[in-house]
Amino acid sequence: MSAHAERLRRNAVVGGASGVLLVLLFLYPTSRNHVDTPSVAAAVPGVVSTSPGSSDVVVNGSSVDTRYGPVQVRVTIRAHRLVAVTSLVYPSSSGRDREINSYALPQLEQEAVAAQGARIDTVSGATFTSDGYRQSLQSALDAAHFS
Repeated sequence: MSAHAERLRRNAVVGGASGVLLVLLFLYPTSRNHVDTPSVAAAVPGVVSTSPGSSDVVVNGSSVDTRYGPVQVRVTIRAHRLVAVTSLVYPSSSGRDREINSYALPQLEQEAVAAQGARIDTVSGATFTSDGYRQSLQSALDAAHFS
């Protein structure tokens, strides 16, 4: 066999092996593109309580499914002011989820109260949670007839 033919054969073998390795690398599951965590029981959306002696209204938002798990919030409205937003359900199945939400949720809660509504910015690194948070928040505000 000539040197040229040997070189072509070797290149074909190396190229084929490289192709197989690339296919295997792309098939290997390196990230979670789905949620395989047990379902977290969401609270029933809507008005939770109204205080006869005060003007407090507590309302649960809808549970919103995100790429990494559901998000649900509860709002407290006092004298026609949004005074508190509490995260009831949020992604927490992995250490990374817990890390992200440990800084994202307090920031989202603070922004919602400051904005007096759901027109709040997305927290960098927590896009899916931020989107679900806004949707759940808006549903709670709608149920409370808060404008």
